[in-house]
Amino acid sequence: MEKKSYLIPFQSIGESSIGYISVAESAQNIPFEIKRVYWTYFTPENIVRGRHAHRQTEQILIAVAGRITVTVEAADDPIPQVFVLDHPNMGLYIPPSVWHTMQYSHSAVQLVLASKEYDATDYLRNYEEFKQIWSLKN
Repeated sequence: MEKKSYLIPFQSIGESSIGYISVAESAQNIPFEIKRVYWTYFTPENIVRGRHAHRQTEQILIAVAGRITVTVEAADDPIPQVFVLDHPNMGLYIPPSVWHTMQYSHSAVQLVLASKEYDATDYLRNYEEFKQIWSLKN
């Protein structure tokens, strides 16, 4: 299983005079079967969301509008990476065991494609617990 977060470009089909469409398909450009789709919007700019990792869930985050700054820290690499999502044809893959936070421009709309249905026990919401669980697995 991929342990690092990485950007996934989605093709922009169309032109400026008529608009664009981008497509995400499990068999083509998504590395998992999509089980859940959700979105966030109207998040105040001073709020940091996320602050968790998943035990099993894989996700792709897409800023379909506005700008989202995502900071990720892989369990096996304590050096955080920062990604700025500000194009609706670009997604960020986040594998399990990656701590992530998101900060939004007020106009941001984030679309999330997830590999699992919601399960509260899949979330690691305490950073120290996240680090401890990772150290036990290595």
